[in-house]
Amino acid sequence: MKLKDIIGAIEKVAPLSIQDGFDNSGLQVGIPEQEVSSVLICLDVTEDVVAEAERLGCQLIISHHPLLFHPLKTVSDTTYQQRCVIRAVTSGIAIYSAHTSLDNARGGVNFKIAEKIGLEGLCWLSAREDADAGSGVIGELRAPMAERDFLLMLKDKFGVRCLKHSATSGKMIKKVAVCGGAGAFLLPDAIRKEADCFVCGEFHYHDWFENSGVTLAELGHYESEQFTQELLLELLSSAFPGIDARITTAHTNPINCL
Repeated sequence: MKLKDIIGAIEKVAPLSIQDGFDNSGLQVGIPEQEVSSVLICLDVTEDVVAEAERLGCQLIISHHPLLFHPLKTVSDTTYQQRCVIRAVTSGIAIYSAHTSLDNARGGVNFKIAEKIGLEGLCWLSAREDADAGSGVIGELRAPMAERDFLLMLKDKFGVRCLKHSATSGKMIKKVAVCGGAGAFLLPDAIRKEADCFVCGEFHYHDWFENSGVTLAELGHYESEQFTQELLLELLSSAFPGIDARITTAHTNPINCL
């Protein structure tokens, strides 16, 4: 199949028109007419990911986070972005990124996070007026959980070594707001919609003081969005049954903990 066919399938679910203004979702490297028979899926494009694609004979890398947020003024070996571009071009590997286009899509990243948590009756935390799209989702657990049990469930489900959370009160958790990655800007929406807990990838320091009684749970940016790889694999497998696609084995979380 051609690269443009795969791009079309992704953008049917996550059109570029719904990405945030700062973003650079879409084709990063490659030619739409390029033939593709094998795909590698990742959260971040790193030199290890490109090397793995070379070893496996993949012609396409699909990532969540864009390799290129800003224009390159030089293509040399100074930065990892430059080195990845050179290696991909040299090896005939295309790179496509579905970032906030997939974050903001119905059935996208935040819906996958909510699925992992077990939320039902999902609606947008902050809906777009110009499209069936939005930022974050909010829903309810099938049955209320004790606050500590809910936090421990998150820690286990997302493989978080250190789950940051606000002060606990022993309350029950039923209504939960979710936004993967840098979703702290949605805290006012979570408060307004009376969430018991807001699960996010990253909060700002002062959010922890200004949470109005909403329990905050910070998973970490990578940890909150790790299942995006699973989502992309499901999307491709549904659109192209039998496609040779797999999730990278490379560890791309740049943050380490002692």
